Amino acid sequence: MIIGVPKEIMKGERRVAASPETVKKMVSDGLTVLIEKDAGEGAFYHDQEYLASGAEIVENVAELFDRADVILKVKEPLFNEQQDKHEVDLMHEGQVIITFIHPAAPANHDMVKHMAERGITSITLDGIPRITRAQAMDALTSMSTCAGYKGMLIAANELPNFVPQIFTAVGMIKPINVLVVGVGVGGLQAIATAKRLGAIVHAADIRPAAAEQAMSLGAKVIDLCVPAEEAIGEGGYALMLSPERLEEERRILAEYVKDMDIIFLSALVPGKLAPTLVTEEMVKSMKPGSAIVDISIDQGGNCAITPPGTVEVKHGVTLVGIKNIPGLLPKSSTWMFSQNVYNLLKYLIKDGEIYLDMEDQIIQESLTTYAGKVVHKGALEAFAALGH
Repeated sequence: MIIGVPKEIMKGERRVAASPETVKKMVSDGLTVLIEKDAGEGAFYHDQEYLASGAEIVENVAELFDRADVILKVKEPLFNEQQDKHEVDLMHEGQVIITFIHPAAPANHDMVKHMAERGITSITLDGIPRITRAQAMDALTSMSTCAGYKGMLIAANELPNFVPQIFTAVGMIKPINVLVVGVGVGGLQAIATAKRLGAIVHAADIRPAAAEQAMSLGAKVIDLCVPAEEAIGEGGYALMLSPERLEEERRILAEYVKDMDIIFLSALVPGKLAPTLVTEEMVKSMKPGSAIVDISIDQGGNCAITPPGTVEVKHGVTLVGIKNIPGLLPKSSTWMFSQNVYNLLKYLIKDGEIYLDMEDQIIQESLTTYAGKVVHKGALEAFAALGH
């Protein structure tokens, strides 16, 4: 079986879907691995390292797509300007692609349908369920870890003052206050990073177990007064609250927001727009020079005025809406991502072929297009909602 790893073509994307380490594992498993020339340069993995691991370097990506049975990517297929072709049109019937597709996102609907029309089998990494046996394949969790760490460093870097308590000859400078809203994987890493930097950290999450984890990391937990039965959905994820509960949550948070130097927002509800938890009025109440990092921006953001994809100062507060924070940590995020993808690939291969067990929860939740059809439940629901 031939595995193809093209260079990512999304602007600013420095990650790559395989590291020399995972190439070595694939080759030892009996797979042939094609790497597009310079695919790993952005993550500081060089062609010579891939060659030493047993890969073949391919100059022309069209050849790579043509020869490969399985394509490994980081981002969804996009239009390749150098080839003057969409990546989907470089692929062929029966080919398998494993990547982040985000098939329910309206911007990706046409691309997903096109993959189905071309007979491509696609597996989306954002569909891997958070269950014990899938942990080693869960790239979404890995990337959330990167976003929590790097996002907190970005916020700290935007501040006009020290983060920790500082003793000087002219007096003491107090440590800053940080609030983390949404204590999933990204939020927990943000708490841990802020604590390491020396901040006083507060945390808020409607799920009792998440609040407990935040407390175990040394955060002061804010009680949002949401009953557990209204807060926790399938798989331990947060549920969408009623408008009345959301209003009460905002009212409680508003009491704390005005005293915070950094607010880190990562509250998400699977398959839904992110809840608005910080209003423009709340931003106006914050200290000049403070910062908000909103890693929920891909799903609309938790702050009403977060600028999508960029950084802006509004009402004296720096609002960070950067969409690809894990890509700003390219070596570590590539190392983690490539291990996740390798583990998934190894799981799928039986007797030298990709085998899809339709009764397997991992396949059921991640398979996106198959046998000429779109089969991803979330994508089909999104199509129906938009009348597509």
